[in-house]
Amino acid sequence: MLNKSRLAIGVWAGLGIGFLALFVIVGMTVWLGERANFYFQETTRERDSRAAAVELRDTLRTAESSQRGFLLTGNEIYLAPYDTARTRARQQLAGLNQILVKDPQTSPMLRRLSDAVTEKINEMDKSIGLKSQGQDEQALAIIRTNRGKSLMDEINVFLYGAILAADDKTTLYSEEQQHNAAMLRWVSLISALVIVLVVLVVALTVYQNRSELARARDEVRAINLSLEDRVKRRTADLVLARERAEILLSEVNHRVANSLQLVAALVNMQSHAVKDKAAKDALTETHTRIQAISLIHKSLYTSGDVTSVALNDYLRSMLDNLQTAMRKDGHTAHLMCELEPVSLRTDASVSLGAAVTELVTNAFKYAYPDERPGEVRVRLKRLPQEKAELTVEDDGVGMGVSGPKGTGLGSKIVNAMAAALQTRVEYSDRGPGTAARMVFSTANPA
Repeated sequence: MLNKSRLAIGVWAGLGIGFLALFVIVGMTVWLGERANFYFQETTRERDSRAAAVELRDTLRTAESSQRGFLLTGNEIYLAPYDTARTRARQQLAGLNQILVKDPQTSPMLRRLSDAVTEKINEMDKSIGLKSQGQDEQALAIIRTNRGKSLMDEINVFLYGAILAADDKTTLYSEEQQHNAAMLRWVSLISALVIVLVVLVVALTVYQNRSELARARDEVRAINLSLEDRVKRRTADLVLARERAEILLSEVNHRVANSLQLVAALVNMQSHAVKDKAAKDALTETHTRIQAISLIHKSLYTSGDVTSVALNDYLRSMLDNLQTAMRKDGHTAHLMCELEPVSLRTDASVSLGAAVTELVTNAFKYAYPDERPGEVRVRLKRLPQEKAELTVEDDGVGMGVSGPKGTGLGSKIVNAMAAALQTRVEYSDRGPGTAARMVFSTANPA
């Protein structure tokens, strides 16, 4: 009787400790899961606020550039991008306010930023209105007050502060998530050890009071529990490692895109500083190429997939920027896109984007000389057997009218990018016009 009582006490004590350890694991898992969800939401919000600040800054710069172009030239072609940028700036400001309104510390900054953006847009509207009415001196007098520059500097300070704050908070939340993951591993490990010890104590108690068959059965059960626990821990570690790798890769793409945007801005500034037309054209082309590669990395960190690029979205954004740049340079051709949904790995997307940039730029420059109007068409089509076809065509003067154009660097880049895609570019005379076509594989390498 005494042995049976001790057996019952040992079994119930072991079960109690085991259930307690189980409750600790479940409670900690739920608690840490809630914290992880909170940090994920906060990280997403900070990432959205950063993207909104960057887009607002870029849009205001575009509006200011269009305003300056119209005031200097009187050409109303600058008003189309200006009107678009002005509308987008107001929408982006409203979006930034919605993101940051929950943070009471940013309320004074947001109010001042809203006032500064509104005043800046009003100042640009006023100068453009005076210029449109032929009152050039009054329009230039507004510019000479440097009020617009002061407002833009103030806006840049606010937006740069918002970007830095978002980066700092994103880093902090990432560290907190890593800390929570480490805590969960330690709690799981300690609780698992407690459970294993409980099982061993119960097994030992049963061993003393049961037959050899019962002891063997308990030992097998303990081993199975240990193996299952190890498999679960290993699975959790692998999932965590994959998630961390995706976060780190997204952050790398984020920083690469920012660096490329900075390099593009520096090249653009240098192009404005030089006087030699050949050097200015070379720097402008370099700026366009860097922008095309930067859009790849931007699409990676703003999407859920960090290993492949949605070509239709990427090419549409890149070609819109390219058409705007060509229009600023005085080219009047119209760009038409027909892009089917196609996904491509990152390195191949960079090569394809560089090739398309060169082909479309060449069509704008040389297919329609003397700034004559026309159409440049870009088509992306899915083909069977994991292939896709890209075509750039125009209705211009064709290839054989005046021989090769430019320095030949663009052709070398196109051929090099086609070789990287393990394909080649096929040119054909459409009479009138020229078509460039290449077929490439969309399959991931083994």
